[in-house]
Amino acid sequence: MHFITGGAYNGKRQWVKRYYTLDHSLWLSAYNGSLPNKFEHTELPFTVIVEGVEQWIYRKIDSVSQADKLVENFMNDMDPWLQWKESDSRRKVVIIGTDISKGIVPIDKQDRLWRDVTGWAYQELVRRAERVDVIWYGIEQTIKGWER
Repeated sequence: MHFITGGAYNGKRQWVKRYYTLDHSLWLSAYNGSLPNKFEHTELPFTVIVEGVEQWIYRKIDSVSQADKLVENFMNDMDPWLQWKESDSRRKVVIIGTDISKGIVPIDKQDRLWRDVTGWAYQELVRRAERVDVIWYGIEQTIKGWER
């Protein structure tokens, strides 16, 4: 799995489009609501890009949720994609998540929980990823993984 993060509007999507051949890929975006509630692997192309995972996490937060359970639930949602990738060496899963950890700590309790849970979920994604890149202002920095 390839995890890509960086600030909002810093060129993550454009970098992925340049780096990967997207002719036979599936692009799922939480920004337009196209992330599935359930994993369906029928007829998937070899490359799946999942964008906006911070929004996916946000949608799962409610006032009674505990942070560790939210991270666990998010990773349970990601596991089928990672298992699908592992079952065929030609498959790629690219996960794009905006870094929301910088700046002023939110006043609202739910927004603070979202920020915390997103950070912990990203740590788990980084731990499982084969490659991790940070994109700032369109410039990529590989912080984990293979060389080109």
